[in-house]
Amino acid sequence: MTEAQKQRLESQLWKIANELRGKMDADEFRDYILGFIFYKYLSEKQHLFANKLLETEDIKDYPHVTNEEDLEAIKEESLEKLGYFLRPEELFTAITAKGNIKIDEDDEEEVGNFILDDLQEILNAIEQSTMGNESEDDFNKLFEDIDLSSTKLGRSPSARNTLIAKVLAHLEKIDFQLGQVDADVLGDAYEYLIGQFASGAGKKAGEFYTPQQVSRVLAKIVTLGKSRIKNAYDPACGSGSLLLRIAKEAEVGEFAGQELNRTTYNLARMNMILHDVHFSQFDIRQEDTLEEPMHFEERFEAVVANPPFSARWKSSNNPLHETDDRFSQYGRLAPSTKADFAFVQHMIHQLAENGTAAVVLPHGVLFRGAAEGTIREYIIKEQNFLDAVIGLPPNLFYGTSIPACVLVLKKCREHDDNILFIDASGHFEKRGNQNFLTEKHVQKIIEAYTNRGNTEKFAYAAPLSEVAGNGYNLNIPRYIDTFEKDEPVDLALTTQKLQSLESEMQETEALIVEFCAELQIPAPFTS
Repeated sequence: MTEAQKQRLESQLWKIANELRGKMDADEFRDYILGFIFYKYLSEKQHLFANKLLETEDIKDYPHVTNEEDLEAIKEESLEKLGYFLRPEELFTAITAKGNIKIDEDDEEEVGNFILDDLQEILNAIEQSTMGNESEDDFNKLFEDIDLSSTKLGRSPSARNTLIAKVLAHLEKIDFQLGQVDADVLGDAYEYLIGQFASGAGKKAGEFYTPQQVSRVLAKIVTLGKSRIKNAYDPACGSGSLLLRIAKEAEVGEFAGQELNRTTYNLARMNMILHDVHFSQFDIRQEDTLEEPMHFEERFEAVVANPPFSARWKSSNNPLHETDDRFSQYGRLAPSTKADFAFVQHMIHQLAENGTAAVVLPHGVLFRGAAEGTIREYIIKEQNFLDAVIGLPPNLFYGTSIPACVLVLKKCREHDDNILFIDASGHFEKRGNQNFLTEKHVQKIIEAYTNRGNTEKFAYAAPLSEVAGNGYNLNIPRYIDTFEKDEPVDLALTTQKLQSLESEMQETEALIVEFCAELQIPAPFTS
């Protein structure tokens, strides 16, 4: 598929989302459109897989198989390889045909066959087909956010049925081309939709989406010099996009993540499967990472995160944290109103000895004092885990305009006598009300991190002694001078220009007085 075809697919999917959501907010309709795209993906994947098994049989097209023994054999193979199973009558094409909506006709009152009950049974059947299998946790309640009885879809069952049938019919006309070699095309289109929904979701967007170019910075850093990563982990994984971005930079053996929001957790699992990540290769859990870490005993070669900025957590209300291996050695707990360093400490705990962690945080973590200052000093002075500090431009993230930074952490640092500072805060492209990093900006950051040299007004490798001399304050302007001197003012020339302007003004006023006299009206310059 060419880039133009990929963009066309993205445009088609976004057009469907916009045209058919009615009065529902975009972020509410997101769960439906993304869920149905996922169902179509599972259906086409099942169809292709079954047809492969039927190559030596008399009946070679799966929708025409009726023999129960054949279906049972296909089911057994499907559960092992795909992790789920769909019967022929449960395929996307079958339920869409049953809906019988003619989307080429401009008839708003058109009513097709009622399919909502059948569709709900199919979605339930997909989840139930995995019970007792290794894939059960990955599919458990995966479609729970698709509420086909919601009045947001229409006041009456008939109205809801018509809307859903139209959505399915529009999606049916789009060729996902899953049989092609490049299996990531649909996954990229799915990512595009998530990003589009994020742009209209305001503050909610931060719960599930990291801007793509910021993800690229983190992914490139944690994979630098490696073609394969044993495992990757995100303790606040949102839709899973940041984890999947790592796979574009290096081969990843296993993915792990944790997400508090239930809806976003479901989205992350769908996103993994849609990117053709086998169910045995990912382990996404739903729970509060700081309170109930689900991968506590595991260590990861790549750790990335964009946790909620300055979130509240129960540090002061949970005495167990004082003995928790993640937090106990630092002397202080992160403030209950600012969990930023709690996430950093958690990531350090999960990081393998040969691994790299990169985390997006608000700028305040670089210089705030009290408990955060104590933790920051311990990470630098006692552990020497902080490898780099990267300042990002403001207004990059949906829902907040504040500037952010990236902390890069390693347990076995190659350059253990300095900390690299990069000031990319002024390097961005403005698009509307949002700032963006271009590929050129991303490359400049990565080159500076890789080369680790001093670049005027952009990068500086600060000796640990200098950082200590600054009281372990990491505020970037302390290390990189970005001050731009104003050009000297020629006072004599400026005076001459002012005198010239004064003379021109007097001539203009005299001309206006003459015109006013001719018109026999009072001049504005006379009292």
